[in-house]
Amino acid sequence: MPVTMKEIAQDLGVSVVTVSKVLRNHSDISATTRARVLKRMKELNYQPNRAARSLATGRSSTIGLIVPDLEHPFFGEIAKAISRRIRSKEYSLIIASSEEDPAIERREVEGLLGRQVDAIVLASVQTSAQSIVFQRLVESQVPYVLIDRSFSGLDANYVGVDDAEVGRRATEHLIASGCRRIAHLRGPEVSPGVGRLKGYREALSRHGLVVPLDYVVELKSGDDRSEEHGSRAMKQLLAARPVPDGVFCYNDEVAIGAMRAILEAGLRVPSDIAVIGVDNIRYADLLRVPLSSIDQNSYQIGNRAAQLALKLIEARQPTAARQVMIPVRLVARESSRTLAADATRSAGGKAGAARRA
Repeated sequence: MPVTMKEIAQDLGVSVVTVSKVLRNHSDISATTRARVLKRMKELNYQPNRAARSLATGRSSTIGLIVPDLEHPFFGEIAKAISRRIRSKEYSLIIASSEEDPAIERREVEGLLGRQVDAIVLASVQTSAQSIVFQRLVESQVPYVLIDRSFSGLDANYVGVDDAEVGRRATEHLIASGCRRIAHLRGPEVSPGVGRLKGYREALSRHGLVVPLDYVVELKSGDDRSEEHGSRAMKQLLAARPVPDGVFCYNDEVAIGAMRAILEAGLRVPSDIAVIGVDNIRYADLLRVPLSSIDQNSYQIGNRAAQLALKLIEARQPTAARQVMIPVRLVARESSRTLAADATRSAGGKAGAARRA
């Protein structure tokens, strides 16, 4: 039979309340008593009864996370960061995938509410701030934090990046690399897709560059089966005339699919077409052509989202919504090193050799 708090209390000659306070890390227990209780718990392999604890505290000590795709490295890093952050507070993480389907997301939200999670972190695939999902979350009074995707008109806690800045930085980099016919494999009609397209257009306009309408190809899905969609969209771009000399991709997995299509067509990356993605996934520098990317600092997004969720839980009452913006950075690799950049380096090398001579 499992060991109970009552048995531990009797063993040590203390009250059950004392044992309970040790479990809750209460401040009015002496260090000596705390050490004795924890030592006995370890000796007896005591496991707290979470169901009983939930009834007593009104909390489940769990946080839910819903993301569009469990296989996507970006969301994997976020989940890892959240789990690490909340573990120190003795919370557990329940993870679910919406598979980019608003109806599945609604069911997953209901499932987490049914499990009585204390908070929800959500990368939502809904298309409107008036969605029933957000109405349901407000009605439930369970605090929630949006990540990656924000919604105009929705007064909600959010942790993410400035997606227009992401689009500007990526496009400016391709321009600086010598590209002038820059295409964009854009995401769906969610805030990252809209923001990155906006930044792309702003950067082109700033440099007086005009591109054909068919240089912007919308993906069927931004995060689910990204490589497949990226490859298909790139094949569509390769049929354009003239062919683009640079491509800004919605995310790294889309970029990997795009590079595969370019190489299969007998073209070279970056000599014929330079490519840049977003996310800076772990294996980006291990690819056949190391991939340039805009790093969103996904681990920091998860860490700050967890920190905010824990604060909302402790507050026990509604607080003003917070917007936490994480800075992005450019990570330039071989996929965007164009012939123009090669020529500049080569000229510099020849000049240096002449001076040495």
